[in-house]
Amino acid sequence: MRVGILTSGGDAPGMNAAVRAFVRRGWELGLEPIGIRRGYAGLIEGDMAPLTPRDVGGVIEYGGTFLRTARCPAFLTEQGRSQALDMIEREKLAALVVIGGEGSLKGARWLSEQGIKVIGLPASIDNDIEGTDMAIGVDTALNTVVWALNRIRDTALAHERVFLVEVMGRKSGYIALMGGIAGGAEIVLVPEVEVGLEQVAEEVSVGYRKGKHHSIVVVAEGVTERLGPTGEIAQFIRERTGLEVRVTVLGHLQRGGSPTAYDRILGSRLGAKAAEDVAAGRFGHMMAVRGGGLSPVPLSEVGRKELAIDLELYRLAHSLGK
Repeated sequence: MRVGILTSGGDAPGMNAAVRAFVRRGWELGLEPIGIRRGYAGLIEGDMAPLTPRDVGGVIEYGGTFLRTARCPAFLTEQGRSQALDMIEREKLAALVVIGGEGSLKGARWLSEQGIKVIGLPASIDNDIEGTDMAIGVDTALNTVVWALNRIRDTALAHERVFLVEVMGRKSGYIALMGGIAGGAEIVLVPEVEVGLEQVAEEVSVGYRKGKHHSIVVVAEGVTERLGPTGEIAQFIRERTGLEVRVTVLGHLQRGGSPTAYDRILGSRLGAKAAEDVAAGRFGHMMAVRGGGLSPVPLSEVGRKELAIDLELYRLAHSLGK
């Protein structure tokens, strides 16, 4: 049974662990895993090759994805989708495993609706996929943010400065919120909660009046669409408070790096379970993490979480930052 596996959308640490587990468990169960390079782009172009247990040796400790990934606008077109279906038939792929975020899983849902046997695995550092408590890559990204905040705080304390640290999260404030709590940030700004610049500047001033000698403000990138670039936010705070303000943009630093033990284990569990479901003939779902266990969620119910953060935790973050 030839089964294609691909990684799509933004890379997430732990994707390699999931592919490795699928391949090795799949071979045990009599499957023939076919690695598809560059996500849906590779599916359309037929860029694929068989994977053996030896092919996935030594990949579990690396971030990114050895299958590589790509955004694929062509897959959103009628022609591109038709080519993908033709390639699945030409390569005699009996099923497909898609590892990726909400957009990638939306593509998996479409394929399922066309009669293709599909299983999805959640992988998104934003943790904004509806139906699952956790996704591959989230834990590693959070640990990277905390690692960065720890080092920035050293300089902030030494120079008695305000630091604005921009993290990923265009529509989801999950990384900003959880990273901010774990990193001891004074203020966390997320797309889900509207806060004005006046309020931010006032909160920074209040902290200094209470005796603080530094302040770290974590800003999700989506906030800049409402309040302006992080540099402009910093300038506003500087003018209103008279304090020295610096900006650090973590950017794609958050995506890479060796996966944490949690992400390696999560990827391994999901990949192995996908192989077992394929062998058992169970399709049309995303394998989700719920209450610590794994359970299938119909692809028809998978989408982007409307609220990716816990507002109680948001209030806690600001309470602890005072």
